[in-house]
Amino acid sequence: MPAATADAVSQFATQLPAELEAARAVALATGLPYAGGVTPPVAWRLFKAEQAQLVDVRTGEERKFVGQVPGSAHVAWATGTSLTRNPRFVRELEAKVGSKDAVVLLLCRSGKRSALAAEAAAKAGFTRVFNVLEGFEGEIDAQQHRGGADGWRFHHLPWTQD
Repeated sequence: MPAATADAVSQFATQLPAELEAARAVALATGLPYAGGVTPPVAWRLFKAEQAQLVDVRTGEERKFVGQVPGSAHVAWATGTSLTRNPRFVRELEAKVGSKDAVVLLLCRSGKRSALAAEAAAKAGFTRVFNVLEGFEGEIDAQQHRGGADGWRFHHLPWTQD
């Protein structure tokens, strides 16, 4: 392969989809310690188009009893009912996605744990890790319910439940 073509392929491989470039710009402007955040519909489009890997960071119990995105990977940020931080999270994430340069979208219940996970991953050298804003269930409302205003399920995106 000629050098100019190899350089073009290399540059293309490092470019992000427009939605992620926009998220990265917002992250830089607001001082986020990771690459940025995307909404559930954007995350689904990128995952479905195989432009990003989707990793659910909720507990195994949450995935089983609340639901999960078909085909998503799983690396728990925390475990058990007390949500004890998984000390192997970064190692497990790298093993699951294959590279610290992989485009990774992290999903949790509301977007809070996945933001912490994204920050830890970025500190460990992941360069293209994004938080899925709103999470799987969305933010809790005044009636102490989730899913009425935001979240993966609120947007009617694909999910399954055991």
